[in-house]
Parts: sequence; structure tokens; C-alpha cells
Amino acid sequence: MTLFLISLAILIGGYFIYGKLAEKIFGTDPDRQTPAVTNADGVDFVAMPTWKVFLIQFLNIAGMGPIFGAIMGVMFGPAAFLWIVFGTIFAGGVHDFIAAMMSLRSGGMSLPELVGRELGPVVKQVMRLVTLVLLVLVGAVFVLTPSEVVASLTPDWFTMRLCAGIIFIYYILATMLPIDKLIGKIYPIFGAALLFMGLGLLGYLLFGGVEIPDGIADGLYNRRADADTGLRPLFPMLCISIACGAISGFHATQSPMMAKCLKNERLARPVFYGAMVTEGVIALIWAAAAIAFTGGYDQLAGYMAQPGHSTGTFVTDVAFEWLGMAGGLLAIFGVVAAPISTGDTALRSARLTLSEIFNLPQKRIRNRIILCLPLFIVTFVLMLVDFEVLWRYFAWTNQTLAVFTLWAATVYLARHNKYYWITLVPGLFMQFVTVSYILLAPRPEGFGLDHTLSFWTAGLSCAAALGCFGYYLRGLRSVGLQTIND
Repeated sequence: MTLFLISLAILIGGYFIYGKLAEKIFGTDPDRQTPAVTNADGVDFVAMPTWKVFLIQFLNIAGMGPIFGAIMGVMFGPAAFLWIVFGTIFAGGVHDFIAAMMSLRSGGMSLPELVGRELGPVVKQVMRLVTLVLLVLVGAVFVLTPSEVVASLTPDWFTMRLCAGIIFIYYILATMLPIDKLIGKIYPIFGAALLFMGLGLLGYLLFGGVEIPDGIADGLYNRRADADTGLRPLFPMLCISIACGAISGFHATQSPMMAKCLKNERLARPVFYGAMVTEGVIALIWAAAAIAFTGGYDQLAGYMAQPGHSTGTFVTDVAFEWLGMAGGLLAIFGVVAAPISTGDTALRSARLTLSEIFNLPQKRIRNRIILCLPLFIVTFVLMLVDFEVLWRYFAWTNQTLAVFTLWAATVYLARHNKYYWITLVPGLFMQFVTVSYILLAPRPEGFGLDHTLSFWTAGLSCAAALGCFGYYLRGLRSVGLQTIND
């Protein structure tokens, strides 16, 4: 219980202290008009109430990541709590906030265009491809996960396939319609359910007489059942397993979308940094619930190893046993709503990315149909692929996108004579994580290389990137471009 309470306190404190520092470093301007005002089109650029923008951003980034990811990640041991806390404060919150602010200062520009502007045209093309792949993967993955949960709770005739079809039809509507017509109306309901779930579990953890056997006194070693094999080392595997509860590149595709709806720059920290911290709290709650419900790390591994057990069945068991029938149903609704509210906006972000690539205005419904039709076809095909394969590639692509975003933010801050270390350090860390992971992960997930070789290669890639950035800084100084107006 002690580790959980301390982690919760530090995470909330991080919003007020480090979040404020990030805001000061970037320099928000409450008198500056936002794209929601200057580029208003009634479809994507729509000024919305702040509480709605926050809820949409939170639901966009939450999905199943801080729930499923935290449950699977805490199997590595108490180090999961530390990664959630410090990853959220120093990496995830900064990543989401800076991406939003860069978009606000660029007329609502989407992520690939932002990164390409800072890192060059070649990187822009790579980012366009990587971003579209990730967004379509998210759309496919987050059709399948809620369908599995709903199908497990409904009569046999309401199959997973039927549920997936209904969700997919909703995705089509949410992607095509103006943001305030469907998403803006139903997200408050989804958000209330998700927040109830989190608060309900938090209340039970604090006042339900349960014990949270965090085991921090025994050390931070790997608690996974297969730790002895060396195939799943604590680092970097933990940082990939828990992405959305710490830092996730997918978030940077959502921040620009909601930056198009923000009424004032002073609201950026509560909305974007605040949504990331809220997601970190949800991840902490589910990580604690996993070991409290089963009785410890070994017991959690035993639960997951039983036939028919998965993270989905675990969520169902916890919700109904701890919150009762009514609370359990509402909690399950929140768990189902979370991935749905991520998948729909992922495809919407993909549409907006394509619109910028082809310079096709989105006010006319015909233009939206032209861009959405291939997106829906590809997403449908991916839904037929094995879920485990989809998730593997989603996880790594997701964190790789975060690396590009942090490097773009670092160049942006340096170009504007701002304190760039706030994004440089987490950028280097995440680059080491993603490179070492893909080299180290067992085949076919990765290349299955030796630990030492993987870490040395990752370190050299970071050194090379740092050297290129140093060369860029010298170029800035030599031509006197330390301060550039937006």
C-alpha cells in the first residue's frame, strides 16, 4: 500500500510542479488566438468547452493501454509503479503538452507535418507512413478488444464478430461527422463511466480493507515467471509493455486534433498534461488492483496462466467482485468505452493526416469520403489478422513514434531558444528503449540478438543522434538563428 500511495502523491504533485515548469519553458500566451478561432470550419476546427476537450483528449489517449498495459506490465514487479510515475511526469506529460503547443502555434498542423518541419522532408515522409500505419493499427486493435469484452458478457448469439461490426459502423460515423456532432455529445457519457471505474477501484483499494503486496522492500528485480529465461528482461520490456500509462507516441497524433478545438493557450496544460497525468493515475490503480486482487506477483502470473484467462477476463472479475453488479456493469462500460473512444479518433486523425498530405479541405463531405474509404478498407482487412500480431507491432511502432516526436520537440525548442533538455533527455531514453527492444526481443517479434550487442547498438544510435543535434546547434549559433518567431 505504501508504494501505491507514494506513487499516487508524486504523480499528482508532478502535474502542479513539473507540468507548470513545462508550461513556463514553452511560454503559453493567453492573448494569442488559437486555430479553433482563426481556422474555424465547423468540422475539425471547432471551439469547444474546455471540459469537453479534456474528456475527449483523455478518452482518446486512454484506450485499453493504461488498463491492459498496466496489468501486463506489473507482472515485471514493483518497478512498474516507478515507470508509470516518472514516465508520466518527465516523458509522457511533456510529450503530449509540447506536441499540442507546437500544433497550436502552427495553425493546428498534424504530427507528421510538425515533425517533418523540424527534422526535414525525408523524415516527414517516414513520419507520414509510420503515423498512418499506427493510426490504422489502433483502429483495428480497438475494434477487437472491446468486442471481446462485450461478447464475453452477452448471450451466445451476440458474437464477437457482430459486436465488431457494430463498433466499426460507429467508427465510420465518428470519423466522417463534424467533431461536435457525435464525439462531442457521447464522450461525456464515456468519460463519466471511465472515471467512475477508476474512482470506484481507487475507493475500494483505499477503504475496502485490501492489501497491496507491492514487495518493494525485496528489490526491483524482474518478477515475471519466465524471468530466468532472459527473453523478457525488465529493461527495456517494461517500458514497451506500459506505454499509454507512461509515454505513448500515439498521444502526439491526438494532441494536435484536440488543439484544433482549444479556445485559449492557457488551457493547454490542464487539458494535455492533465489528461496524461489522469491516465497515469488510471494505470497506477489497475497495477495495484492486479496484485491486490490476486495476492501478489506470483499469484497474478498464475491467474494469467490458467486456461481461458486473459487481461479481459481479469478486468471483468475485478469489476464485479469489488464493485458489485451495478458498479461492475458501469465499470465494464467504461472499459469498453475507453478503446472505442480511442479507435474512432485514431481513424479521424488518419483522415486529417491524409487531408494535409493531399491538401484536401475537409469541409465538404465528398472530400471526407474520398479519404476515408481506403482507411476503412485497410482497417477492416487488419481486423482479420491475429490480435497478438497486431498488438506486437502496435506497441513498438507506438513508442518509436514518441522518439520522433520528442526529437522534433527538442529541435523546435532549440530553434526558439528555449530550454530543450526537457524533451532531449526523455527523447534519448526512449530511443535507447525502442532500439534495444527491437534488437533484443525474441523472433519474430524482434531480431533476438544478444543483450550486450543490443544495448551497445542502442547506445551508439543515441550517441549518433546526439552528435547530429550538437552539429545542428552549432549551425544555429553560427547563423544567429537562436530566436525565431512562430
